[in-house]
Amino acid sequence: MSAAGERPAVTRWLAGRAAAVRLEDLPERAVTVARHCILDWFAVTLPGAAEPAVRILAEDLLADGARPVASLVGLPQRTSALNAALVNGTASHALDFDDVNMAILGHPTVAVLPGLLALAEERGASQDEVLAAFVAGYDVACRTGALMSPGHYGHGFHATSTVGSVGAAAACARLMGLDAETTATACGIAATRASGLKSMFGTMCKPLHAGMAAQNGLMAARLAARGFTSRPDALECAQGLAATQSADFNPQEAMLEAPLDHHIANNLFKYHAACYLTHGAIEAAKGLREKTAASSNAIRSIEIRVPPVADRVCNIARPETGLEAKFSLRLTAAMALAGRDTAGIATYTDELTRDPELVRLRDMATIVFVDGYPEAKAEVSITTEGERRFTATHDAGVADADLARQGRKLERKFDALVEPVLGAAARNLRDALAAFGGGAGISDVMRLAGAAA
Repeated sequence: MSAAGERPAVTRWLAGRAAAVRLEDLPERAVTVARHCILDWFAVTLPGAAEPAVRILAEDLLADGARPVASLVGLPQRTSALNAALVNGTASHALDFDDVNMAILGHPTVAVLPGLLALAEERGASQDEVLAAFVAGYDVACRTGALMSPGHYGHGFHATSTVGSVGAAAACARLMGLDAETTATACGIAATRASGLKSMFGTMCKPLHAGMAAQNGLMAARLAARGFTSRPDALECAQGLAATQSADFNPQEAMLEAPLDHHIANNLFKYHAACYLTHGAIEAAKGLREKTAASSNAIRSIEIRVPPVADRVCNIARPETGLEAKFSLRLTAAMALAGRDTAGIATYTDELTRDPELVRLRDMATIVFVDGYPEAKAEVSITTEGERRFTATHDAGVADADLARQGRKLERKFDALVEPVLGAAARNLRDALAAFGGGAGISDVMRLAGAAA
């Protein structure tokens, strides 16, 4: 590694790349996946708005009053852009059902998009401008994550909140048309506000992290535009973000010359309403249930083999709440083996954690950590009556190469989540999001998203 004073100018390089993004330069795949991300964001945010964490946050912010220029998705009120970024960002991560990218080991869309939408609504920006800015910010978030990986996440920082703040700043700066130097300043402001502790997983603070990132990024871009100063080398400088929050520094990954779909093409969507690092085990367990047709009563032992990164993320051995259940490899695998619905948001209740069948399966499961496994890979083995052993493996870290199939799956997910909230109006919103883009603003989309409220 180079001496701190000789480190490459990562912040300025990322800022220049983000400031230069134009919709016409984006690969078709990047635009398609960006639309999928936006569709999925609304799908998880609308029901997420009903969660207690969002209600508490919205009530507190609205009590202070604010200039009503931006919508709260799933709620009847309008508020300031900064408040909307915080509340909508929190709502979009409240169910932990939002997308993931392994470059940051976190959730890029819930960090980047909420502030961008609030800003676009306030400024009357077009949907095309939102698409370009979103891809720019998404790319910066992933590259910032790669800069500090794996030490940043391993040390206990929730990358959704930390590197998400930098990506959100780049996205908002791009929408505002800020030049490269001012964008670098915005990234610096966001970097000094970046925080978020993994120790908060299983509490209301985890979704708050996404809202914090969205608000941090929006505030950083607005302050930079007004002349507020920061270090334009905040990511790489001595005592900067990388130096203080990670033992790793990978400028070659952050500054990799690659097309603008390099990271967004690897976006991973959730089809189970639990921590993404449980998804490999869930899929493997589902495969075993289908393959063996064994009843849960016939299972005598369970072994779940996962990478070490899962230990401090989703290894709650005996969850006591529905929220903790989402971060329990043992319980979510037990649910899959017992044929329970792992996709339904109403499934994860406090009562679920006390279900006798699931508790029995949970407590017979052994977790084995395997060095060298990809972050989202899992192998599940069960032993049944007669000492018969069956094994299945699934790597949830591989993006779907068939975008048409992915789009259909996301539409089904959208319908399942949004129809209970919006009723018949859900179809109108889905159609508008599927065609997202063009010169129109986002006011009609936000109006449709507030139909029930």
